[in-house]
Amino acid sequence: MVEYQWCTHAYLKFLGNYLIIYERFSFFLSTFAPEIKEMGFSVLIPIYKKEEPKHIRECLESLFDQTLPATEIILVEDGPLTSELDDIIAKSQQDHPELKTVKLPENGGIGHALNEGLKHCTYDLVARMDADDICKPDRFETQVKFMEDHPEYDIVGSWADEFSDNISNILSTRKLPEDNEAIIQFGKKRNPMNHPTVMFRHQAVKAAGYYIHSPQVEDYDLWVRMMLKGSKFYNIQRSLLYFRMSDDFARRRGGWNYSRREIPLQISFYKKGYISWWRMTQNIIIRTVIRTLPSRWRRKIYLRLLR
Repeated sequence: MVEYQWCTHAYLKFLGNYLIIYERFSFFLSTFAPEIKEMGFSVLIPIYKKEEPKHIRECLESLFDQTLPATEIILVEDGPLTSELDDIIAKSQQDHPELKTVKLPENGGIGHALNEGLKHCTYDLVARMDADDICKPDRFETQVKFMEDHPEYDIVGSWADEFSDNISNILSTRKLPEDNEAIIQFGKKRNPMNHPTVMFRHQAVKAAGYYIHSPQVEDYDLWVRMMLKGSKFYNIQRSLLYFRMSDDFARRRGGWNYSRREIPLQISFYKKGYISWWRMTQNIIIRTVIRTLPSRWRRKIYLRLLR
């Protein structure tokens, strides 16, 4: 009888200790649950010495003023910068420790800079941004919510308001299709994503082989490789970014040198089975004609017909 009572007492004591441990462990989980759910995200920005100090200041201010601030901002210095740019970055880091720099010894191009930057991104969600553009205040909140609500998607972009001098002077809005299938079809003719607006999953970019050095078309090439790997795309149907159009925007997108980069890209799309031979031929002819037009005509085509 005494032995039975001892066993009963020992069992009740064990059960009591178990319940205490269970309650404490449950409290521990509930304490950290919000961090696990919300996750973090990185912002990836390349910059080089010719960037205007005023532009990078406006860019960074738009990042710091987000309704959902970035967990970290990776600023890739593509070669040595000017002392003025260095000062702006250093002062910003004093107030914003989430701003981190990756310094490359020499300018290697945007594709190389982005790949190096991705090595330093802590989080799987990565938002792209250019050093002269300006985010709208709810950009990251909108995109993070979409990616959390739709784990089947690997990349989300948006429309972009193209401006000159200041954001009150909107020249046009580059609108793009919304759903994955429409984006895939649109991509057979033109770049289906506004690169500085996108937020993607790092693992999907890694699976597609990262950026490849191909000046002016690195992003278009990556999107198609991601599509062929099965990634799902989406474009939010409103502008989340102000895209700065410089005075020489049309000039820089013209000439034989630009065409020489686009022709191999179209051929590669055909060889990968993304586009037909006829679509490849059409794309090459149309692009070559546009690239060889006078800059003022090309600018009108961009702003009035291709938006």
